[in-house]
Amino acid sequence: MDRNVGGADRHLRILGGIVLLGSALRARGFGRVAALLAGAVLLLTAAVQRCPVNALAGVDTCRAGERLEPGW
Repeated sequence: MDRNVGGADRHLRILGGIVLLGSALRARGFGRVAALLAGAVLLLTAAVQRCPVNALAGVDTCRAGERLEPGW
């Protein structure tokens, strides 16, 4: 799967993930689990720059220069 998360989308996912993980510290029960899962998914998709939902919807926020795989 090609990268499809970049730019502002990636930064907003990181910020949203951190906020949700922080709010999970104060939540209880199902709210805590939901916040943990949603926060983890946002951080994961930001880290790997791939989102299956974006791919299904045909959304691509990655610029041409961001598409290159790291040369490890």
